[in-house]
Amino acid sequence: MAVLFAAACMGLGNWQMDRRNQAVTEIRRVQQNYDKPPVPYEEASRYFDDPDPDAKWTTVSVRGQYIANDQRIVRNRPNYSAAGYEVLVPFRLVSGETIIINRGWVPIGNNRPGYPDTVPAPPPGTVAAVVRIKPSEADVDRSAPEGQLASIDLASYARQLEYPVKTGSYGLMASESPPPELAPQQLAPPKVQEGSNLSYAMQWITFGVLAFVGFGYVARQQARIGREEREAAEPSEPGQQASPQGKPRHPRSDDEEDALLDAMGL
Repeated sequence: MAVLFAAACMGLGNWQMDRRNQAVTEIRRVQQNYDKPPVPYEEASRYFDDPDPDAKWTTVSVRGQYIANDQRIVRNRPNYSAAGYEVLVPFRLVSGETIIINRGWVPIGNNRPGYPDTVPAPPPGTVAAVVRIKPSEADVDRSAPEGQLASIDLASYARQLEYPVKTGSYGLMASESPPPELAPQQLAPPKVQEGSNLSYAMQWITFGVLAFVGFGYVARQQARIGREEREAAEPSEPGQQASPQGKPRHPRSDDEEDALLDAMGL
């Protein structure tokens, strides 16, 4: 039991360490890429086809036009702990390629359930923007109303469009020029805190070590009780008799008198 309990604790400890390592890796990416000067799209175009984890949060400068008619909003997207939607718009580059840009966040609406009250339109004409690379998300296998997406699954989004788009990564809006009069709110910056995973891992490892101490103490106590019971059940001297409860008792004086009378034939 001690080994099984300790093995379970070690497994949970390793799981927490893996989560901590993932958090540290993400923090390193943010520190390396988030505030760096933007690189031209030509240097980062491959990441929009094939996502690279180390390229996440890299700032990229792009130039082109929004395709406003194919704008979508993504459901159930919190921002600063508030519920709302994120706004995705295809962006056709001057090179002719098309990427998806996440322009930001809008709150839930009051006029129509399941929809925001207003979604700011992207600026018309040629726009110069700076975006941060983020990889496509997985399909969450949930339906969404018309004009909405359940997640930023670029492959699902691309199937709704009549022209090819890059589905490896999208661009998260950092700035655009000329700036529109009304724009979605920018998303909260990523956190750079490790969290409590390391302390949780140490706790699970400690529990695994204490399992041997606890079960060892229980086994020792059980062995002591068993030894006392065996000693109590066996007479220590030939003249001793066992009591009905199994404990030895010394012969009483009445028993000795009866035995003497029997020997005398009386």
